[in-house]
Amino acid sequence: MNREPKTAEILCVGTELLMGNTVNTNATAIAQGLAEAGLNLYHQGVVGDNPQRLREALELALSRADVVITTGGLGPTYDDLTKETVAETLGRKLVPHEESVRWVEEYFRRLGRTPCPNNQKQAMMPEGATVFQNHNGTAPGCAVTGTGRWERKTAILLPGPPRECEPMFREQVLPYLRGESGSRLVSRSLYFYGIGESDLAQKLDRLMRESKNPTVAPYCKPGEVMLRVTARVEEGEDPAPILDPVVEEIRREAGEWLYGVNVGNLQTALVHTLLAKGLTVATAESCTGGLVAQRITSVPGASSAFEWGAVTYSCRTKHGMLGVSQKTLDKYGAVSVQTAMAMAHRARVKSGADIAVSVTGNAGPEPSEGKPVGLVYIGLESEKRTSVQEMHIRATESGGREYIRELAASRALYLALQEAKLWVK
Repeated sequence: MNREPKTAEILCVGTELLMGNTVNTNATAIAQGLAEAGLNLYHQGVVGDNPQRLREALELALSRADVVITTGGLGPTYDDLTKETVAETLGRKLVPHEESVRWVEEYFRRLGRTPCPNNQKQAMMPEGATVFQNHNGTAPGCAVTGTGRWERKTAILLPGPPRECEPMFREQVLPYLRGESGSRLVSRSLYFYGIGESDLAQKLDRLMRESKNPTVAPYCKPGEVMLRVTARVEEGEDPAPILDPVVEEIRREAGEWLYGVNVGNLQTALVHTLLAKGLTVATAESCTGGLVAQRITSVPGASSAFEWGAVTYSCRTKHGMLGVSQKTLDKYGAVSVQTAMAMAHRARVKSGADIAVSVTGNAGPEPSEGKPVGLVYIGLESEKRTSVQEMHIRATESGGREYIRELAASRALYLALQEAKLWVK
């Protein structure tokens, strides 16, 4: 039987988070897990180590969510007051949790130390709580329901350090939440290149507006768009009958620009395609400074697909290292169709790779050799074809050199991916 999905809110506690001294990776990991567990997340918050402000933030969160997940403030020091504040707000007494007392003692015994009274404080739990053991530290977590006005609300307390928080959440809290929610969210991520968000949204306008389960939501990044198709299903229910028809409709309407489903990014799609077909790739780069090679080699398993890479930033190294003709460089310049073609050719010859891509261009900040900022040429060569694509990236809209380099690298990866997909070896 379908149940109304529960709502959740994340409240991260710590002045170091509030001041920006520490990156809040916990919130990202928890938000992703909540979607898997079928809970709707509408708010996230950060509050410093102050009991009054923590209580105000906690009461606000409890007023609008069924489950409030806190991180931080479970340590042994005087300013670790999350547990005390939550227990008081929910009308629960703190009592010793005997299993946690023994676990804290055993943890320190393994270290050859004796726990101090402050460490024993960590084994105090709200009465009636479900306790989550900490396998990477001394602060257990817990889930506790409220009393009085909060009797239908649950608070889940997790330690702050990511190496403690995230495993506890994944291994212990998620199973607890799945049992509470009765449903889960399942997504397919569709990745597009060569079409803007507004154009894609126009093509899929009816589908995006009318779909309720699953929903279709766009997310854009430089040069790319990702569509997330998300369905809510009961535990044990197969999501395919809900997701597949929508994914297929998207393929029919915009498959020309779709480069993968659940692939993560261009470089991962490229490496997986190369591995599946037994192909290799090589790179020769100028203005991207090795970014194409770096993105390829960031993918696990790339060592079996990436043959060779060269960064030839100057004309001297384009000639001396790659073997690009000096006549070509003198006549056409470093940023030219001819040089891009020659770079890709020489990279394939020197490496023996099946596919080679090259990048040469002007990433700024000033024009060079009479070539404007943002002019980039991407070369590709395989035994089947040779091609060059010209890009004009408007620097005034780009945010500078890094944006130009990133877009150029993405185009190179995309062209190599398209070539690999066509290859029959």
